[in-house]
Amino acid sequence: MKISIPKETKLFENRVAITPDVVKTLTKVGFTCFVEKNAGVNSNFLDESYSQAGATIVADPVQLYGQADVVLKVNAPTPAEARLMKDGAILISFLYAYTVPDLVQVLREKQISAFSMDAVPRISRAQKMDALSSQANLGGYKAVLLGANALGKIFPLMMTAAGTITPAKVLIFGAGVAGLQAIATARRLGAVVEVTDVRPETKEQVESLGGRFLEVKSDEGVKTEGGYAKEVSAEYLQKQQELIKSRIVDADLVITTALVIGKKAPVLVTEEMVRSMKPGSVIVDMAVESGGNCALSEINETVVKHHVTIIGESNLPALLPVNASELYARNISTLLLHLATKDGFKWEIDEEITKGSLITHQGQLVHGFTKNILEKATA
Repeated sequence: MKISIPKETKLFENRVAITPDVVKTLTKVGFTCFVEKNAGVNSNFLDESYSQAGATIVADPVQLYGQADVVLKVNAPTPAEARLMKDGAILISFLYAYTVPDLVQVLREKQISAFSMDAVPRISRAQKMDALSSQANLGGYKAVLLGANALGKIFPLMMTAAGTITPAKVLIFGAGVAGLQAIATARRLGAVVEVTDVRPETKEQVESLGGRFLEVKSDEGVKTEGGYAKEVSAEYLQKQQELIKSRIVDADLVITTALVIGKKAPVLVTEEMVRSMKPGSVIVDMAVESGGNCALSEINETVVKHHVTIIGESNLPALLPVNASELYARNISTLLLHLATKDGFKWEIDEEITKGSLITHQGQLVHGFTKNILEKATA
């Protein structure tokens, strides 16, 4: 089968779907790889490296898409890019298909079978395919570094002849993969870390990394799906905000990571809370692309409001493109090798990973979760 790797066209994207090392792996088992000219240059993977690994460099994206049996990408293609693919081809990338109905329609029209990296089930045997986790891990690390760089003070306790510098206080919203890495990174830098999460089962993980878990007293059970909070009542959210109000006034750095799958990110830091923070404090809103956890964050902008710096970087993994591309390439190639051999796809439709990640197939939208959201949106 012919595999094509296009250059990413999304704004601020520096990653590439496949690295030269993974090209070697795929060509060794019989796939033929075509890479768009300069596809990896922003990740410091040059065309020469891809050629040496066995790939063919293609300058024309129309030719690249048109000849591919399988297209591997980081981000979802635009509808125009999808139209360049031949009918019946395979697409594997992040899709978040419920947010791109126009693209889904093109995929159906062209009978393209699309697998979404964000829909890979979070089960033990799919861990090597879990691109959400690999990228969030890097994002959590980078969020702390961005926050530390913008903060006008150091993180660790420091005793000097001129006096003692007290450690910075970091408040983290969400103890998922990104939040846990943020805790670990902030603690390594010497900060005092407090963490809030709607899932009480994360308390042990937070404390194992040296963070203090801020627990909301409630009898309510929080539903989760794929590692994300699925449903939280207004009453619970109110209790959480009351707890946060008392802690955010002392925070030097706030990092927010809270997402609800299929919905806008919840607003956890209100304008009133920002006003209450110390001058010079910093907020890094990791949920800004999904609407933002901070009421004042602006996507892909760093703004100062009420003397607080608010960083709204929408694509933190792309700021670490070498590592992010290496990990993603292993994720997506592992999924490809699970789904197919060099001779074709297995189409084990009822197999858990296949069923969970397949969005469109044979002209139909087959992914139940995506179908439900898109049907509600058009109802």
